[in-house]
Amino acid sequence: MATKHEQIIEYIDSLPIGEKISVRQIAKALKVSEGTAYRAIKDAETKGYVSTIERVGTIRIERKKKENIEKLTFAEVVNIIDGQVLGGRAGLHKMLNKFVIGAMKLEAMMRYTDAGSLLIVGNRTQAHELALRAGAAVLITGGFDTEEEVKRLADKLELPIISTSYDTFTVATMINRAIYDQLIKKEIVLVEDILTSVDNTTYLQVGDTLEDWYEKNQYTFHSRFPVVDRNMKIQGMVTSKDIMGHEKHVSLDKVMTKSPITVNLKTSVASAAHMMIWEGIEMLPVVNEQNKLQGIISRQDVLKALQMIQRQPQMGETHDDLVTNNLEVLDPKTMDGEIYRFPVSPQMTNGLGTISYGVFTTLVTEAANRALKSYKKGDLVVENMTIYFIKPVQMESIIDIHPKVLDVGRKFGKVDVEVYSEGVLVGKAMMICQLIDRH
Repeated sequence: MATKHEQIIEYIDSLPIGEKISVRQIAKALKVSEGTAYRAIKDAETKGYVSTIERVGTIRIERKKKENIEKLTFAEVVNIIDGQVLGGRAGLHKMLNKFVIGAMKLEAMMRYTDAGSLLIVGNRTQAHELALRAGAAVLITGGFDTEEEVKRLADKLELPIISTSYDTFTVATMINRAIYDQLIKKEIVLVEDILTSVDNTTYLQVGDTLEDWYEKNQYTFHSRFPVVDRNMKIQGMVTSKDIMGHEKHVSLDKVMTKSPITVNLKTSVASAAHMMIWEGIEMLPVVNEQNKLQGIISRQDVLKALQMIQRQPQMGETHDDLVTNNLEVLDPKTMDGEIYRFPVSPQMTNGLGTISYGVFTTLVTEAANRALKSYKKGDLVVENMTIYFIKPVQMESIIDIHPKVLDVGRKFGKVDVEVYSEGVLVGKAMMICQLIDRH
């Protein structure tokens, strides 16, 4: 049976998009305490089902799909720019397709403003009204208000009109930053994006026997199954190896692997791949916070996802990207392979003006990565890194990174990395990587 928390989440999920909800209403509808209702609403906000706005309340919003992550709802915009909703609250759940900065003449502004856009403009009442009539929401900068008839029009058309104390430039920067952060998240594929859901998962019950395993095996042609109790909580995993040499009437709980390794919905696929290789596992059960089975992921699922990530365009740059994009290959090669050169720019330094530890680690990892790629195709996961020493390297210095592959096996690679500045050894590290073959 579902917990009270799960029941509230399911209830919120069933509400129509745009519906306003409150702690009191949830507590009353589901006969739970206001504390339980509050915790569930906060969890729903984290999961992206609702958005809470000061002075407005909590609104059921559309949960974003991966491909739609770069779009924001107007409710999210209100929170990003610390805005006040002047009218059109019923449309806060809607998504904006683009934003238009109204720093031009009225006619020119209206040419760019269409349905689904957000016009960012100052104290120009006529522009507010024309934008609403064109199907766009309005964000008024500089802390200005608007006419009462414009607010009534916003309510009628269910298009938000928002006011913020920030100026136009700051607002545009803040919205861009929010979209940018979401695009970086888009690159991180999670288990919830690729799992086979529980409805399509074949599983066994604790009270079942080996006879049931054979039945499922013949029906599905699979040999690995999660084992759950009556409440769908994961109790074990059973494979063909576990049942060998046992009679068919033997109970599963006598032969299964108890307390198996599991992942949750928010585990990254890269982390799941690491686990599978390290533990030699072909399939992992996916559970929620209550340890209830949500589905499974297999090695095949993980490999497909890793290939998909490789093909995706890079939409947002992380700090690692900014560092590694400045890494250039020196010509010619040495006997031990390629040498990489890197200029230490001011933003790559710490408070003392010397290369930051994080940048140094990223450079060493990337150089080792590239060196191993020439031996082995596929993905790499850093298993262990030992930095023997690192000397202060001043900003504006040029450093040369010498990765030397010491050993490459079927599943592991060992690389020694030396870092020089003006011919002097300034850093030395050793890395051991797991090699994930994609074939």
